[in-house]
Amino acid sequence: MNIHKLTVAELSKGLKNKEFSSVELTKHFLARINQSDLNAFITVTDDLAIDQAKAADDKIANGSAGILTGIPYAHKDIFCTTGVKTSAGSKILDPFISPYDATVSHKLNSADMVMLGKANMDELAMGSSNEKSYYGPVKNPWNKNKVPGGSSGGSAAAVAGRLSPFATGTDTGGSIRQPASLCGITGIKPTYGRVSRYGMIAYASSLDQAGPLTQTAEDAALVMNVMAGFDDKDSTSVDRAVPDYTKNLGNSIEGLKIGLPKEFFSQGLDSGVAETVMAAVKEFEAMGASVKEISLPNSAHAIPTYYIVAPCECSSNLSRLDGVRYGYRCEDPKDLEDLYLRSRSEGFGAEVKRRIMIGTYALSAGYYDAYYLKAQKVRHLISEDFKKAFQDVDVIMGPVSPTTAFDLGAFKDSVSMYLADIYTLSLNLAGLPGMSIPAGFSNNMPVGLQLIGNYWSEELLLNAAHQFQGQTDWHAQMPEGV
Repeated sequence: MNIHKLTVAELSKGLKNKEFSSVELTKHFLARINQSDLNAFITVTDDLAIDQAKAADDKIANGSAGILTGIPYAHKDIFCTTGVKTSAGSKILDPFISPYDATVSHKLNSADMVMLGKANMDELAMGSSNEKSYYGPVKNPWNKNKVPGGSSGGSAAAVAGRLSPFATGTDTGGSIRQPASLCGITGIKPTYGRVSRYGMIAYASSLDQAGPLTQTAEDAALVMNVMAGFDDKDSTSVDRAVPDYTKNLGNSIEGLKIGLPKEFFSQGLDSGVAETVMAAVKEFEAMGASVKEISLPNSAHAIPTYYIVAPCECSSNLSRLDGVRYGYRCEDPKDLEDLYLRSRSEGFGAEVKRRIMIGTYALSAGYYDAYYLKAQKVRHLISEDFKKAFQDVDVIMGPVSPTTAFDLGAFKDSVSMYLADIYTLSLNLAGLPGMSIPAGFSNNMPVGLQLIGNYWSEELLLNAAHQFQGQTDWHAQMPEGV
């Protein structure tokens, strides 16, 4: 039986009906990971996973199991995990063993889930291809010469390659949705403040949000039920009741009003991707939804705005990685200044250094008003565009990425790669929820459809995605050899 092909919902039923045990399930996935050449994991926690699976089986046996008890998962290496290395894909944190759990890690442990290991990622979540990891690039399971997307590339490749039933990810400018799109799986970035950021190594504090990468919308809803919720340890967390995300999955989407931003279908969008996205939108129309063209005029400014705001915040957040208290330290420093300079220049990769320098420059005296303050004003305008659009429509749809997955090493300069984030960044600037769901193929590679909702409308997005997946089978497609 190919149990690795089952969804989280199917695995949950199988465990409940004693068709297999959590230990059997865990061993099966660990064997697949150890045979895989995708480089999707930084650390594989074999012993810990077996111990957690045994404890889960005990709970299933005595009838105290929850719906996700015993389900294995891959944990993005940006979440702190007690006693397990948390490197965020960077040399500077390569030796760091976390003494505590991130809130998301704690919640998944409390639901008796099984951590298979820590998934590979772009260094400190900075990248759109997973080529910026200290541990080498992750390969796309659909074509190993292509990128899986980033920064949650290891998480997306693990789910698409069926090395794990689901994985955690974080999304600062598209880092859940873009890899989900390029790897042909489902990924949701919740509303900012919905999932705790405590213990998640910060890149840009006003943009980062954690969420799940799964095969289906139903699986995403099940995991969101565990991950979401208020956390008093996180000052950016919002105290708002968490609904049962699975409750309304079966609702009809008759009468759903869909907006298509004309700015998302203009120059730069690959024609094959555009066709695939429009075919998916027509599927929603066939289910009773109505479609109208809308405008998000300030979305054109999302890239320059994001690449001021995010580097400013990362320059501040990463100042603590200095070789003094934890992480990488240079050899034989002459004095404190030498320790700082060499530890940081040896520990950070080129892309991280680039963003720290941009941020430090934009925050410096004389430039703060010209860059950072202006970027925050434009950010407000981007947010207002969405507010206006949601007065007329329920959901906004469009592409996730302008192209399908590109070749490893295709971009020689980072700036041209930044353009790959054009459709995803504006959501993070506005703090809105967004999803990517498999919508078909172009050039034999997966294409994702992006669903954007108003604040706190994750339920609506998951319902729309689930209804679409009930009518299509794109989410069930798997790479060859899986």
